[in-house]
Amino acid sequence: MNRDELINTTRAILAKAGFDISSPINLRNVCFDVVGRRDETLLIVKVLSNVDALSREHAEEMKTLADSLRAKPLLIGETSSSGPLELGTVYSRFKIPIISNETLAEHLLEDVPPFIFAAPGGLYVKIDGGLLKEVRETHGISLGMLAERAGVSRRTIQMYETGMGAMIDAALKLEEFLNMPIINPLDPFEYKPERPPEDREVTQMRTPSESLNRLLDIGFKITPVSKSPFEAVSRDADTIILTALDLEKDRVIQKAMISSEISRIAQRHSIVIVERKGSGDSIDKTAVISSEELKRIDSSVELTDLILTRSTRK
Repeated sequence: MNRDELINTTRAILAKAGFDISSPINLRNVCFDVVGRRDETLLIVKVLSNVDALSREHAEEMKTLADSLRAKPLLIGETSSSGPLELGTVYSRFKIPIISNETLAEHLLEDVPPFIFAAPGGLYVKIDGGLLKEVRETHGISLGMLAERAGVSRRTIQMYETGMGAMIDAALKLEEFLNMPIINPLDPFEYKPERPPEDREVTQMRTPSESLNRLLDIGFKITPVSKSPFEAVSRDADTIILTALDLEKDRVIQKAMISSEISRIAQRHSIVIVERKGSGDSIDKTAVISSEELKRIDSSVELTDLILTRSTRK
């Protein structure tokens, strides 16, 4: 299956599961391919045939966007250097969760979550450590007996009880001996930010862009990006704005249209700042603002009001 087919399959699964999804992001060197939202879950999705092709640079920008937009990054693929991605298994690269389309479909359409995760040394499952300890102590089962049954050390059983992942065979032996399920399902969308979104923001330092510097002056915090259809995520106390700059005039309309769709799904706003504005105040739902107009704006509230007016104008 080629990459376009993989992307369309991912989009079809998400749509069938009730996600509001974007069109494929058809821009070169962009760190994601699809954005989708269902209820409070916002996904930023990259699709690759071989997941090892995800670069650190793209992964870091996916995480930057996820942190800024309160979203979850996800990589969908078919294979890695170790072979095909296994059904029902969650992998990881640069701390971004990875699953196959088949696992995505099982999870979303059949309500069958994955139970296995890949980590250095092999495949593992998550044991309900609190339940394991409670059952062991309630029934007077020693650490040594459980260790013998599972084929591991006493210390390993103690570590299972405090949350360490277990080899699949050992976990199954424990379930059989205790005659109860102790393996927890996984959330393939689980993502824990490595640092607060504020750590990625520019608040006072100058940027190479006069327009972004002006946004800083009127009270916005800026998270610059370079592998997205826009150049920054701008934020004040109440508003998050996808911010595109008129760096290549022939791409302004395309970037504005893509930003409009993403901002709608992400439930944010979007602007494109241009050197010279034509007759239109918006492109789709993206407000168009000239550099000269921006210089005359004195506060983040004033800019937000202008964006709302232009983005909703027929």
